[in-house]
Amino acid sequence: MNQCHSEVLERQLKDVSHQMLELVQEQLRIVQELKLEPSEMQQLLDELAGLAGGRLEESYVRELFSVVLGIHAKAVKAKERKPLLVSRDHQREDTVIELGEVQLGGGKPVLVAGPCAVESYEQVRQVAAVLKAAGVTVLRGGAFKPRTSPYEFQGLGFDGLKILKEVAMEFGMKTISEIVHPAHVELAGEYIDVIQIGARNMQNFELLKAAGDVQTPVLLKRGLAATIDEFLHAAEYIVSRGNQQVMLIERGIRTYEKATRNTLDISAVPILKQESHLPVLVDVTHSTGRKEIMAPCAKAALAAGADGVMVEVHPNPAAALSDAAQQLDFEAFGRFYAEVKQSGLL
Repeated sequence: MNQCHSEVLERQLKDVSHQMLELVQEQLRIVQELKLEPSEMQQLLDELAGLAGGRLEESYVRELFSVVLGIHAKAVKAKERKPLLVSRDHQREDTVIELGEVQLGGGKPVLVAGPCAVESYEQVRQVAAVLKAAGVTVLRGGAFKPRTSPYEFQGLGFDGLKILKEVAMEFGMKTISEIVHPAHVELAGEYIDVIQIGARNMQNFELLKAAGDVQTPVLLKRGLAATIDEFLHAAEYIVSRGNQQVMLIERGIRTYEKATRNTLDISAVPILKQESHLPVLVDVTHSTGRKEIMAPCAKAALAAGADGVMVEVHPNPAAALSDAAQQLDFEAFGRFYAEVKQSGLL
């Protein structure tokens, strides 16, 4: 083949390719305008495959036109799919949760602190006194404790919630505590200001529905191995039932890394803020499990756009009935709080 003939063929190939592209675009336009159902698209594919006439393999024709029809099917599906209620597509402005004078998601980050578990009135009161003196106004404390082992401390239950309420009323604080049973959700609202749904219950759908049926604010923790999409859909269960007061909290995910208790997914913070209008917090205690890096991780979370940080504080961590190794004593909390405050991010 001489060079002149080769150049002619190359030009013809380009011309034919351009024509094919235009025809494919026109075909896609017509298919979209017709709004073909899946069964109709399959029938069209069968007809086109039958026209191959031995010049082209039937499978090749099916594959070729499946691409065009597939584009249409995806476009139709995308249009039919309603945006999640928790998404930015549904609501552009940030959701702000008001707990008295405290606003979560209002632009000023909030520190949430308190013991891992409510162990006694004296223990909670000691913690609350130290926190309130430092300026912390949201107290956390576990009354129901879903533990890995059934032989570990399971919490004081409603007695623990009553202790939280009594102490909170004395110090003028708002409270957060985990609820694990759907039947307890409504009653819990009489004792605490925010219902926490823990990582192990992120996809406890009956619990999510029950939380959606009340108007008590909900703090939803990301599951141990949950994707961001699964996390947002879990929040959707709550919001879709009518409770708009939902906050998300990144608490670390399970990976192969053993240097920390879990792996803190800092990237989840800006992604969640971009994808959702709900407030986003970060639990630096459960995500790291290491006291010496909690302050840097808290600063990283706030710098990434978190609306708040959660940390665990105990009068005597060594004697704690749960998570003794990761709770800050009062002196360590003072250093943690001072370092985070000094950064100007809190």
